[in-house]
Amino acid sequence: MSSSELLVDLGEDPTPQLDHLKLSPIDDQQWPPDVSTISKSETDISQRLGAGSPHLSWDHPFYDIARHQIIEVAGDDNFGRKVIVFNACRMPPHHELDHHKLLMYLKGTLDQYVESDYTLIYFHHGLTSDNKPSLSWLRDAYREFDRKYKKNIKALYIVHPTMFIKTLLILFKPLISFKFGRKINYVSYLSELEDVVKCEQLVIPARVREYDNKLRASLKPSAQPPMSPPRSPPLPNQVFGLDIEGIFRRSANVTLVKEVQLRYNSGETVNFTEMEDVHLAAVILKTFLRELPEPLLTFQLYNDIVNFSSVSSDSQVTAMKTLLESLPEENYTSLRYLITFLAQVSSNSEVNKMTNSNLAVVFGPNLLWGRDNAMSLSAIGPINNFTRSLLDQQHLVFT
Repeated sequence: MSSSELLVDLGEDPTPQLDHLKLSPIDDQQWPPDVSTISKSETDISQRLGAGSPHLSWDHPFYDIARHQIIEVAGDDNFGRKVIVFNACRMPPHHELDHHKLLMYLKGTLDQYVESDYTLIYFHHGLTSDNKPSLSWLRDAYREFDRKYKKNIKALYIVHPTMFIKTLLILFKPLISFKFGRKINYVSYLSELEDVVKCEQLVIPARVREYDNKLRASLKPSAQPPMSPPRSPPLPNQVFGLDIEGIFRRSANVTLVKEVQLRYNSGETVNFTEMEDVHLAAVILKTFLRELPEPLLTFQLYNDIVNFSSVSSDSQVTAMKTLLESLPEENYTSLRYLITFLAQVSSNSEVNKMTNSNLAVVFGPNLLWGRDNAMSLSAIGPINNFTRSLLDQQHLVFT
């Protein structure tokens, strides 16, 4: 039977007929709270915005969606692409969630990254008959995401897929373009994600980790999926290989990126003019910034920078100078050099399209992040705005 015939057989709303498909175990429907994943650096902001949400204040239009932490931004993958995570297990029962607002919230999150390459990770475990949306909503959601959203998504990873999600893709096959279909990947175990992104940077719900452990335990020893390889000891002249990676505007050839990192870590000289990938140097720069053990702007300045919008416009240059002068000397010198360089890039924006605003969107998350490596939605805008102001006023700030 073809997928289109199956869709017809199930009727206009085939949701009831799909209820028998394999979903998550019944104990997930008790909705146990996850262990808090809010970093210490965000705690003060969370309390100020609203005790129930680490993202938005209680009177924000999307507060009732954000407080569930269904959608999160989780740094960058191994190819230098921004990672957006969707957690099915954090969706409340469908009668307690406005799915239209959820869709708008997802679009609002993606809007900040769709101009560059990005990766979507969907943790399917925890989707039950109580919280799964209707198929008509899923159909409308797919149609809502036009070419702007689909063009630069490089991969969609469905983690812990069940027969339910696989059947959905069969049903939606007539709607899904061939090009987009090739971007969908099934991931059976969390360890398989290590080829794509460092799992330690993802704020993976406890229920998902526990489910993954159960799957592993149920396998025969000979069928066990490989564990993440142990990290190699640092090389004598190691520069790269820390915890987090970054991106410029476009991803570079991953083989070349790893080759250049190894050469730097071995103390070798690297000549980018010999490389074939024009984006390589930019990715290496972003990778270096994002792999620092502490962001260039430091955890200490996190709250001050996120709250910088409260500073009056006529006092911002002085405030920025004061903040940056409190940085360690190495950080200050590196930041000044970087911002001066980026100002030169933006001066040619008529050709390269990299205005101060565009550069701020790309570089902001690589200059500052929270201690748990995940970027809360409420912090992204303020950090990017601070970076843009720094680029706009760099000739005054660094004098």
